[in-house]
Amino acid sequence: MWYITMHLTSLVFLCSSAFSCILLSLMSLYYNSVTMIEWEIMTLNSSSVVMTLIFDWISFMFLGFVLFISSMVLFYSGDYMEGDKSFNRFMYLVLAFVLSMGALIVSPNMISILLGWDGLGLVSYALVIFYQNEKSANAGMLTVLSNRVGDVAILLSISLMFMAGGWNFILYSSYMSDSDLLLMKCLVVLAAMTKSAQIPFSAWLPAAMAAPTPVSALVHSSTLVTAGVYLLIRFSPALMGSEAQSVLLIISCLTMFMAGLGANFEYDLKKIIALSTLSQLGVMLSILALGFADLAFFHLLAHALFKALLFMCAGVVIHAVKEYQDIRCMGSLVFSMPLTSTCMNLANLALCGMPFLAGFYSKDLILEVAFMSNINLLAFILYALATGLTVCYSFRLVYYSLTGLFNLSSMSQVNDKSVVMTSSMMSLSIGGVTGGAFLSWVIFPESYMICLTFTFKVLALALSVLGALIGYLLNIMSVNYSLRSLKSYSKVVFMGSMWFMPFLSTFNLNYISLKTAGACMKVGDYGWSEHFGGQGLYSNVMSQSGYLQVSQSSSVSIYMKSFLFWVIVVFFIMI
Repeated sequence: MWYITMHLTSLVFLCSSAFSCILLSLMSLYYNSVTMIEWEIMTLNSSSVVMTLIFDWISFMFLGFVLFISSMVLFYSGDYMEGDKSFNRFMYLVLAFVLSMGALIVSPNMISILLGWDGLGLVSYALVIFYQNEKSANAGMLTVLSNRVGDVAILLSISLMFMAGGWNFILYSSYMSDSDLLLMKCLVVLAAMTKSAQIPFSAWLPAAMAAPTPVSALVHSSTLVTAGVYLLIRFSPALMGSEAQSVLLIISCLTMFMAGLGANFEYDLKKIIALSTLSQLGVMLSILALGFADLAFFHLLAHALFKALLFMCAGVVIHAVKEYQDIRCMGSLVFSMPLTSTCMNLANLALCGMPFLAGFYSKDLILEVAFMSNINLLAFILYALATGLTVCYSFRLVYYSLTGLFNLSSMSQVNDKSVVMTSSMMSLSIGGVTGGAFLSWVIFPESYMICLTFTFKVLALALSVLGALIGYLLNIMSVNYSLRSLKSYSKVVFMGSMWFMPFLSTFNLNYISLKTAGACMKVGDYGWSEHFGGQGLYSNVMSQSGYLQVSQSSSVSIYMKSFLFWVIVVFFIMI
């Protein structure tokens, strides 16, 4: 009865906290109020080390969304993780994760934000290695080491921000628009790129799918991966006009394109959804690099709703087909799991930007503002291709898992009977339908003025329709043709393996570092350092002490030889 009580109490407590935070956010918006609580710990060279908390409409709203999704995920886990021996550990870890995210959201101070930032990295490692096997251990190590780069960048930026006179970036960010603190801005952007898995740190996000599915629904929708985006939203006044912005734009556009391309070649259900998360993170960071932090925050909240729903649907499907994750082993689930299929289609269409669903309001606005902005041709082409590829892999997923041929075993029993899991999904699906409209009315009291030609206006819709046709029809036609991918195998592997990034992030780095370390150990530790150090010194001392011992032994021949030696010496001296 313990875990039943725990997931129900988590639902009630977190859900009530979420609605309270959203209500406080609306009040903050209405009264245009910001509350800051500051506790001074110590003063160092006129810079005060303080613990600061900020409560404005951004932190309240994001915290409300995180708590709402967490409550649904924890309630969902009550059925999904039923029978697991480590259920209590799992629930406490997820709650610790939510606590770390809350600490990060309400911290406007570089030192206090490090508590939540490091807490996210540590707890995410514990959750990725929850199923204790070699694959989970490798994935967890890749995750935690990739995130350590960002942690070091935050630590270095703390030391560089000492020049600004304090660590409260909410107060100082508007004064950091000059090039004096360019290195610090680059370090903050680097930290955000590691947390949000941008190139070249993209490999850890699909690898982290080794964690249980409820963790993926929470971590890869609204918490860990969005922490970097949230940090940059807070830092956006300091990034305006900076060289770091143009670098961030091109990297995020490339990540968006790379993830969309890789998802079209992937067959693991959870990894496809993880790559779609990576693509949407690229969308958020690219529009943030163009200077529209409010649009990035809008898409962050809307995306959190339907992506958590998509992961939950994937978890139900994986449970139903007896823990298979390969989409080729599914098919025709729409007949046996109508409710899950409905929710999954809803989340997929919201991801594609279907009109009047949650994703449409944010994604369509982002694309139109990006097309209006002063961007180069490469960024424009990457935006267009990524939009088409998103719809393409979404419809490919629908074909293979929901509407295609029945590929399950003859003894499979697939149904929608879990009330706990389906009720959580239904709650999030309401957010997936109405969330975008609600947020667009709340966040933007004044509309964005979009002035585009007819061609650019229909471009996003045309690309979506074209991507849907290619994603669905190409997989139907592929049954009737020979396997063409073998003729261009290297290109398929390149595109499907995220441009070799998992290999470059793991094997190559390990090979170079281990080979160099092995050579250093052979030449240094086992070579010259032994010759001049431990063993060499020991052998020299032993040989010299051997001579000394022989000279001091009571032997007549040695006495006679030494006497003769000194006679000769004296003789030569006297001459």
